[in-house]
Amino acid sequence: MKALVCRVCQKAFSKAEHLRRHERCHTGAKPFVCKECRRPFARQDALARHEKLHIRAANPKLPQGQYVNEIAHPTSLDTLPPWDTTRAPVDATVSESAPCQTWDSSQPEQNPGLQHAASDLDFGLIWPDSENLFQSIMSSDTTDQWQMPLGALPFPPVIQDINLMSFGSPNSFDDRSSSIGTIPSGGSHQAVRDVTEMVTSSSSSVTAAIKATSITSVFLDECLHMFFVRFIPTFPILHRATFVFRECTHPLLLNAMALGSLYLGPKDSVAKGEALWRLAHTAVATSWQSLISHRGPYDACKGVQLLITALLGQIYGALSKNRLIRTTSQVFRPLGFFWARHCGMLGSEPFSKESLPFPNASMEEKEQKWRTWAAREIQQRALLAYHIHDGLVAQMSGDGTSTRHVANPLSLPSSEAAFDASSADEWLVHMNSQRPDQPSFRLVFRSLFPPVSSFRPLDYQLSAFALRVVLEGLQSLVSDSDEDDLVAVGVPSRSDVRRALAQVHETVSMSIHLSSPERLEVLLRWHTICLDTMINSTVLCRYVCTCYDIAQHVSGGSRTVKPGFDMTKWVSTSDARRALLHAIAIQDIIEQLPRGRAHVIHMPSSLFAAATIYVVFSLAGIATINLPHTIVWQDALLSHADLNLGCDNIRSSAGSETRRFVEEGQTYSPPGLGAVRNLLYEMNSMQKLFRCLISQWGIAHDMEEIINHWITLCH
Repeated sequence: MKALVCRVCQKAFSKAEHLRRHERCHTGAKPFVCKECRRPFARQDALARHEKLHIRAANPKLPQGQYVNEIAHPTSLDTLPPWDTTRAPVDATVSESAPCQTWDSSQPEQNPGLQHAASDLDFGLIWPDSENLFQSIMSSDTTDQWQMPLGALPFPPVIQDINLMSFGSPNSFDDRSSSIGTIPSGGSHQAVRDVTEMVTSSSSSVTAAIKATSITSVFLDECLHMFFVRFIPTFPILHRATFVFRECTHPLLLNAMALGSLYLGPKDSVAKGEALWRLAHTAVATSWQSLISHRGPYDACKGVQLLITALLGQIYGALSKNRLIRTTSQVFRPLGFFWARHCGMLGSEPFSKESLPFPNASMEEKEQKWRTWAAREIQQRALLAYHIHDGLVAQMSGDGTSTRHVANPLSLPSSEAAFDASSADEWLVHMNSQRPDQPSFRLVFRSLFPPVSSFRPLDYQLSAFALRVVLEGLQSLVSDSDEDDLVAVGVPSRSDVRRALAQVHETVSMSIHLSSPERLEVLLRWHTICLDTMINSTVLCRYVCTCYDIAQHVSGGSRTVKPGFDMTKWVSTSDARRALLHAIAIQDIIEQLPRGRAHVIHMPSSLFAAATIYVVFSLAGIATINLPHTIVWQDALLSHADLNLGCDNIRSSAGSETRRFVEEGQTYSPPGLGAVRNLLYEMNSMQKLFRCLISQWGIAHDMEEIINHWITLCH
């Protein structure tokens, strides 16, 4: 029986030492003090790990043990807290407490007793600095400093115990506040008190949420681990091989851990992840002035970590179940591009191949060059990832993008093989086999719109990540046209965009550098954008929900379908049948993806676009579809009008079964060869897929609710 109970949260413990350790989370007490530097710690094991650094510093020739590639604490990070260790072991594997992603929608109930016991034991953390981060965010004398920079409001700060451990607020804040002058008496005193109470209340609610969710260092450790082993493989923007915990600002780590929490099994992981996200968001919103001046030891310019922090936070927010978090993410979406331009990232010189070390160079030189390259590559990929995220959110909202994607001056990222290299020597081998000069995305987009149309694959070695950037550029062009195919000045027509999409498909099909999962992930987004060239699926969803008085919280925006739109008439058009073929392909791809890759960020919106096409056909009375035996995707994408605009190198496909299905709505496959789909049954299958996605991306919860209403309407 557990007879020892915490007086604050009523949590029960079996041992007195476990209770004492837990109560320090509430009191902020740090009874264990380092004899060398007098730094206090809340846990004995954290102190023991910290003391090893002093031993290692005094004896630099000692072996590093299980930790590798340690580097000295950079002097430019003097405003950040010192960390115990630098990185995780190279041979780290997935912890038993973090189950792999599966398509099993039934989550087993966690044993509360085992869960409490796990938080009380001393695990060997994969990222040992998680303990320090945990103590930092739980410490009562530091969390208050994360809320509002001192002097940001025109009255003296209430907090007396100043600790600049988190973001290094510049001294100019204090100077500015002292130069404002005396606040006149009268009603303004009450206004100041009201604002003070409002700020204090808002700050307290954020930090109280952290303490109320029973977050532990083990949880933070698991989150960061799952971030690297689950999220990064599908969205490669941080470099695991050279990642150093102590060089990262707290908001970046918190957002990475928030994303990692989505891949954990316990149900309370979502609430804990949201608490981490709110803490990071509050830090960025109130301290971006100092974060934008932060520069890592290998960064080409300032503000890179702020950009990555905002990117990770907006990805988490855009796909969150919490609608307020989703709205907040959309509001802050354009800021990343502004910060990047302000810091000069778009004009930053890329890593030159001439800077590569020789194979016989010293290991120190190779390590230095490797880390310099990694920092440039991370900066470039963060900017490119912002384009991917921007295009995805624009498509989900039905509105335009935050920047002009086709004017992207950045060059193609390095190969995934070079980015995945685990050592400097392996990296050097891959870099020497890479083309010396990578073209810019602007040049790639120009190649997709030649004077004379062609359907040959692009003459570039495009990685899956680069192809996703290209696809979002084409999606931005689709969003620049309305439902009558009227485009803005200087924007290619939908026929031009469709022909460009056909070129991309040829490139994906002919590429030998893409793995099978990568090819499926790229084609998943390709089919979704092709579908939207037939009809805007987001606008169509809002139209269906409005017609049947169904509340929907998936998308905002103001665009509507053109007046007089008739679903019954539309499903009999060739564009509708093309959209249906792409919708069926989306569902098939998602069901083919391996379990470990079944959570790319564009999966929920792609599946929802397919479901929207299914419900329109079903409501129009077309539930059963006879499909062609094989699909020629050029014919499923391009109409005769698209093909008759100066194309000299087009395959003759006038008699293909796909084209007959699109134009006539019929197939001529021999009996038993043609596929038959019942769209009502397929919508039921889709609903199950969304229930699986909910555990990863919370926005799927709102999507599943809408589909449930649609299924009810169709029966």
